[in-house]
Amino acid sequence: MKSAVIVFPASNCDRDMIVALEKITGHKPHIIWHQDEEIPDADLIALPGGFSFGDYLRCGAMAARSPAIQKVIEHANRGGNVIGICNGFQVLTETGLLPGALMRNKSLKFICKDVNLKVENNDTAFTNAYGQGQVITIPMAHHDGNYFADDETLKELEDDGRIAFRYVDKAGQATAEANPNGSRNNIAGIINRRKNILGMMPHPERLIEDAQGGIDGLGFFESMINAIN
Repeated sequence: MKSAVIVFPASNCDRDMIVALEKITGHKPHIIWHQDEEIPDADLIALPGGFSFGDYLRCGAMAARSPAIQKVIEHANRGGNVIGICNGFQVLTETGLLPGALMRNKSLKFICKDVNLKVENNDTAFTNAYGQGQVITIPMAHHDGNYFADDETLKELEDDGRIAFRYVDKAGQATAEANPNGSRNNIAGIINRRKNILGMMPHPERLIEDAQGGIDGLGFFESMINAIN
C-alpha cells in the first residue's frame, strides 16, 4: 500500500502517522509539505493531527486552503482513500469532504485520555478488520472535538451507516457519561457517501503495538491494507 502524509505548520502527529504507516505497510509514506502542488501516486492520503496554523481563525480552516489540499480533494473525487485524524478530521469538514463541524469540547478544556469506541460499521475500508459492534480503546487528545451536524445530516449519517465509530462505555453503551467532548450522537468518526473518506478524532496510530499499551489501533490500518490489496 502506497501512502502519503500531508504536513502543515504546527502539525504534531505527522511523525506518529508516518511511523505507523511505515511499520504496518513496510514502506515509508511520501511526506508532503502543505505548499506542494503535486502528490505522488498513493493508495491512501493521511491528514494527521496537530494544530495546523496554530488553529487561527478556527481549527483546520487555514489548512483546508493549502495548495496540497486541492490535490487531496482531486484524489478523493477519483475514489482514492483519505483519512483525517483529529486536526485532519477538522480539515476534512472545512473542505466539505465530510459534513458537519468540530467545535470546542463541552468542558472547554483540552482532553487527553483513552476512550472506548464502538465499531458501528465494519463494512468499510477503514474498519473491516474489526468485528461489527466491537468495543476498542483508542487515545484521544484534542480541544475541539465536539462533533456537530444538523438534525437532517445526523439522520442521513445514521440511516446510511456512515458513522464509523461512536464513544461508548466498556459495555458498548453510548451514554452521556461516555461522551468525552459533547459530540452529537456520541459520534467519534464518520465516512462520506462514497465510503472512501474517513474522519475521526481519536488516534489509532498511537496504539499499534504492545509497547504503546495495546494494539487496538492496529485493525484500523490492517483494514485499509485489506481493502487495497
